Amino acid sequence: GGPWPVHCVAGTPGSLPPAEFEVPASAVIIYKAIDPDWEAYSAFHHTALDRHLRALGVRRLFIGGLATDYCVMHTVTDALSLGYVVCLLLDGITAVNVHPDDGRLAEQDMLRLGATPVRLETLTA
Repeated sequence: GGPWPVHCVAGTPGSLPPAEFEVPASAVIIYKAIDPDWEAYSAFHHTALDRHLRALGVRRLFIGGLATDYCVMHTVTDALSLGYVVCLLLDGITAVNVHPDDGRLAEQDMLRLGATPVRLETLTA
């Protein structure tokens, strides 16, 4: 839904993680924005994500993805408001930049709200 071209449609290759991204068999996959008439930028909006994370005792989230200035920002904002510790993967986000500085401004907002900046190379297995 929303003003964007059709993308990440369930059941199409665009909805799947890249081949090099190993998804464990035990992974729970949460789908968002499945109503074509309703845009849902946040992974928490009308999904069971919060319920699943709380059931597992998860308190810290590492968040990356597309687009910094829309889905990532809304997901980070919701996660923080729900009490999660959020690590923003700076080298794992990309902005749409409808306006030239949208991504940079969204990143600044997320950090100001309490997200911790993290780079993938600093994470260890």
